[in-house]
Amino acid sequence: MDHSPPGPAKDAAPAPAWHPETAAVRVASPRTPYGENSEALFLTSGFVQPSAEAAAARFAGDEEGYTYARYGNPTTASFEQRLAALEGTEAAIATSSGMAAILMLCLGLLKAGDHVVCSQSMFGATIKLIGTDLAKFGVHSTFVPQTDLDAWRAALRPQTRLLLAETPTNPLTEVCDIAALADIAHRAGALLAVDNCFATPALQRPAALGADIVVHSGTKYLDGQGRVMAGALCARAALVQEAFLPVLRSAGMTLAPFNAWVVLKGLETLHLRMQAQSATALRLAQWLQAHPAVARVHYPGLPSHPQHALALRQQSGCGGAIVAFEVRTASPEQGRARAFAVLDALQTLSLSTNLGDTKTLCSHPASTSHGRLSEAQRQAAGISQALIRVSVGLEHVDDIVTDLARGLDALA
Repeated sequence: MDHSPPGPAKDAAPAPAWHPETAAVRVASPRTPYGENSEALFLTSGFVQPSAEAAAARFAGDEEGYTYARYGNPTTASFEQRLAALEGTEAAIATSSGMAAILMLCLGLLKAGDHVVCSQSMFGATIKLIGTDLAKFGVHSTFVPQTDLDAWRAALRPQTRLLLAETPTNPLTEVCDIAALADIAHRAGALLAVDNCFATPALQRPAALGADIVVHSGTKYLDGQGRVMAGALCARAALVQEAFLPVLRSAGMTLAPFNAWVVLKGLETLHLRMQAQSATALRLAQWLQAHPAVARVHYPGLPSHPQHALALRQQSGCGGAIVAFEVRTASPEQGRARAFAVLDALQTLSLSTNLGDTKTLCSHPASTSHGRLSEAQRQAAGISQALIRVSVGLEHVDDIVTDLARGLDALA
């Protein structure tokens, strides 16, 4: 499997001279002899070998070359090279989903007795995977407030091998200081992994701030149109080859070539989409903040956000495209009912738990993405029954406002 550092397509200028927007459309595996302009899609489960000796060398890893689709594919390699170029890492390795990427991260780096320090504001499935599923195999974990650097330091143990953060978080858009967390991790002899799903490399490059591994759910903004599942880890080439590739070969969380091709093409419009959706999200957040039925708005682009200055510094001056807000309520039960009323009044926007689509998606995190957590875990993460998450798409902001106003105006 080719996990060499990212390189340009044949007949193109060297990738290091390019701006990120150019890398997003030009970095790929070399063209085939047919000279295709759009990257080729290789739909094959196996590859014919030139000789038995070459096959043996390739399966042993002594010679470069594709052998079996579970191990690698030229289309998947193009996606990996392009994403690594955008994140500024030496290499990337693709997976079948974002959660598969986090599982690969843990299986590649941790063993029984090791310890992980993780943000308590992580995605619900990540909390369950690390705190419950991996605990059955002897991996210990401590969950800390995302923005409390002292809590991260206090949680460290001699067995700590990994710090895992998500910035901004899902769904409350908490922002952590990546450089500070990297310093804490490295002083403890641990690695820092940062989930960059919300900001994407179009806004934020965690590796440039000291992160060792960048985690992606390509299902979200990298694809951008809600079409396929995908995931990836971006890191040093040695880490990819020695820690993660062996897990992929054994466990088979391989990204399908078709899905790789879809996300590869999605990367070509990533910068345009993130800028447009972030601009609309800011206008929506400002409108929500002024609405009498809204108690609180969570959006890094607002001056009222606790980490506003840090977010703009880390995220290229943008707040991102996710807005969360809480409806006014007198009790958790009423909060759930009032949030449901807003969602059920939607006529244009989609009631869906995905995010990063060109279509605006709305969800109720407490009963969906974080529904498998205990109420205590949800409270620790700050996820109330009154909370609604909006993944802002490419519709006109006035149409988004009009649709949300149907339900909110009825509550005011």
